Amino acid sequence: MPTEELKQDAARYLMQTYTRQPLSIVRGRGTKVYDLEGREYLDFVGGIAVNILGHGHPELVQAIQRQAAQLIHTSNLYYTEPQVKLAQMLVDHSFADKVFFCNSGAEANEAAIKLARHYSHDKYGAGRFEIVTMKNSFHGRTMATLTATGQEKVQKGYEPLLPGFSYVAFNNLEELKRAVTDKTAAIMLEPIQGEGGVYVADREYLKQVRDLCVKKDVLLIFDEIQTGMGRTGTLFAYEQLGVQPDIMTLAKGLGGGVPIGACLATDSVAKAFTPGSHASTFGGNPLACAASLAVCRVLLEGQVLDHARRMGEYLAKGLSDCKGRHRVVREVRGLGLLQGIELDMDGKAVVSECLARGILINATGEHVLRFVPPLIITQLDIDRLLDTLAQIFSKQAA
Repeated sequence: MPTEELKQDAARYLMQTYTRQPLSIVRGRGTKVYDLEGREYLDFVGGIAVNILGHGHPELVQAIQRQAAQLIHTSNLYYTEPQVKLAQMLVDHSFADKVFFCNSGAEANEAAIKLARHYSHDKYGAGRFEIVTMKNSFHGRTMATLTATGQEKVQKGYEPLLPGFSYVAFNNLEELKRAVTDKTAAIMLEPIQGEGGVYVADREYLKQVRDLCVKKDVLLIFDEIQTGMGRTGTLFAYEQLGVQPDIMTLAKGLGGGVPIGACLATDSVAKAFTPGSHASTFGGNPLACAASLAVCRVLLEGQVLDHARRMGEYLAKGLSDCKGRHRVVREVRGLGLLQGIELDMDGKAVVSECLARGILINATGEHVLRFVPPLIITQLDIDRLLDTLAQIFSKQAA
């Protein structure tokens, strides 16, 4: 089926909730994807920070195949080995003691919100339920998580929103202090605001947020859905930023492309969830957990994290050099292989130009380009991206 015909059928049969690029991807291998007409594209979107091992990674594919042949689903009425093993692996390599599995980032954040409220209700009663989040944040599109999201454009049309959320400026400690009251159950933030424009939390700010949480007995929730699983060069971003949360959410890269989410917490907090408190029919199913186990093993037992750290530094330097040469680049921000550049031009136009030149990139908002490639991206791949951007920016200046 030609791409144009597929687009027409999509318009006819699919709810129009996405603005899609004029491209139909049918195959992927490594850092490349291929369209219906056989054209090749270098992938700096990676399924929006999902395909961390690239496309068709043999260990991930084999794990999925083996598990699919053995057992795909049985529900959480029974124990399954992949789920328990994955939980153990995540606990062994993080601050957390317990894990709840679900199917997506939004569901992981929904679980975190419910856990924080339940914990505070058990400890302080019904009056302590509010959660402070950050302006420009993104936490999902369920009713609770879009309410937690500090962007009016995401919330528009879904009013009345869930009560109990307030928003403060990111990296602004004084504003946060004023927002925390005796009704506050938790502070929720992303170590790096990805959808919000690639803004990195200041280390000293995070340390003071942690101190504030301890002083006020308020839970600290880190949304590491985009930053976790090696994206910043360590397994989790909090390891580099020097602050441990009480609750952390994961998804995206956790399954390498297979849908899975997780909410991790310390023992004292996790105890608020008891049988019947929360659940997910598909959460932690054997297929998704087997895939995630393969991803974790590749990250932890190989050289992928070291490679990602080096490539993140190389990409950041290249983008900074690009800023020095092109006036259209206003600012470069990011950590590891989550990088963004803010432009004095339409970011979507650059996305279209890159697509025409065989490179997939992404714009968050009107003026920020975001780069979240597979962690196996190479120096040659990065050089190609940088050369392409330089050509586009030079053309703009001409």
